[in-house]
Amino acid sequence: MNPMLDVIFEDGELLVVRKPAGLVCHPTKGDVYSSLISRVRLHLQSGLIPGASPESVEQPQLVNRLDRETSGVTLIGKTAGAARELRRLFENRTVQKEYVAIVHGRVAADSGTIDAPLGKDEKSVVAIKDCVRADGKAACTDFVVKHRFLRSIPGSNDPKPFTLVGVSPRTGRKHQIRIHLAHLGNPIVGDKIYGGDETIYLALVEGRLSAAQSAALLVPHHALHAGCLRFAWQGCEREFRAEPEPWFTEFLP
Repeated sequence: MNPMLDVIFEDGELLVVRKPAGLVCHPTKGDVYSSLISRVRLHLQSGLIPGASPESVEQPQLVNRLDRETSGVTLIGKTAGAARELRRLFENRTVQKEYVAIVHGRVAADSGTIDAPLGKDEKSVVAIKDCVRADGKAACTDFVVKHRFLRSIPGSNDPKPFTLVGVSPRTGRKHQIRIHLAHLGNPIVGDKIYGGDETIYLALVEGRLSAAQSAALLVPHHALHAGCLRFAWQGCEREFRAEPEPWFTEFLP
């Protein structure tokens, strides 16, 4: 078992892994272990027949990319052809995606659909931040409440409400789930951009995140997990699942 890569499934064309929270999909620095795709390349090279050249391995391609802090099921095409076919499934919206998230507050409705277009947040100092805006691109997210609960948090005398929700995005816009849940009035716990204080994100990227800011986030990463992908592949119905990490489940009652 490769401690650097949590493999869920692998065959000649498809590799399915559980991406840990805090790991970027593509490298931002020279360290070969600094990204998911780098770890995938090392994994594939380690499986070479003795004496074979690493150049004989096709360049793997990530099919669905998760934010740095989002954990969960990630697909990799081991060949260019497989990656192209898998991307086509996503583009045609034939892949069913199931996430779980812990959000602040009590989500009032037991289920619902958030239909709100997304575009760049021109008022934000965070360059990558988007928002709900009338002239944005269409975006639609279904949600269902799984559990409402109260939890004591540091600095508060009274327990605070939280909700565990299951989320299924119909479209795949950048930060879609995070923006839509915040738009609903229930931002994801630990979200440094859409949680209500974007200066926390700036402090993080600038290396000056204080102990007080970290404590206010309640969890080490934002509480969003890609739990399941379901799609038809090569004549068979495929379903790949991964459980959330311990820090996520430990926040639940």
